[in-house]
Amino acid sequence: MRNWNFHHLGIPTKEIKEGESYHPKYKFYSTPFGANRYRIQWLRFPKECELPEILKHVPHLAFRVESIDIEIKNKKVILGPWEP
Repeated sequence: MRNWNFHHLGIPTKEIKEGESYHPKYKFYSTPFGANRYRIQWLRFPKECELPEILKHVPHLAFRVESIDIEIKNKKVILGPWEP
């Protein structure tokens, strides 16, 4: 069995959240994922953001894995590994 560890829950929002940061490379805002005990990261996407639409509207679960290459092999990848 492979080792997956929960990292955060990303939830898109249209509301400005306290403590959010702007990420100019990807043109969106996010709160720190460790700012609350449930590890929720709020994500806000202004119109100029060019990330895939599904990321702007659908919540996601994020996990730390031993090998990203193994986990995404033969999968459709919408947006590869990245660090805002």
